[in-house]
Amino acid sequence: MIIVFDGHCVLCNGWVQFLLKHDTKKVYRFASIQSEAGAKLLAQAGLKIEGLETLLLVDGVRSYQHTAAILRVLDGLGWPWKAAWVSWIIPAPLRDGFYRWIARNRYRFFGRRDACLLPSAVDRDRFLDGVLP
Repeated sequence: MIIVFDGHCVLCNGWVQFLLKHDTKKVYRFASIQSEAGAKLLAQAGLKIEGLETLLLVDGVRSYQHTAAILRVLDGLGWPWKAAWVSWIIPAPLRDGFYRWIARNRYRFFGRRDACLLPSAVDRDRFLDGVLP
């Protein structure tokens, strides 16, 4: 499975670092929206980089956005992260509305990176383009 994320977003990079630490089965691979691979995956899902308010989880031919993507990723990590499924009881419009609000304000709340963050040699093969822009 591939997670497409905003490589300039501090929150998004923190999410990727969290996943690298907790994805012990190495289920997830990563592509930033600024990379060629990430842009291609976004286009295949019918998304544009401009104004993007979600990360994208690509699982074969299916893709997931917003809280559906987050909850599926956490489920894939196993326990205790799998317990996040309980939040499915919150109606999707409420969950996703809050998610989109955070996404729209992510640079203001968490900051923006202009420099590249290089993955460690151990994790480099998990990134489709090798670096996080």
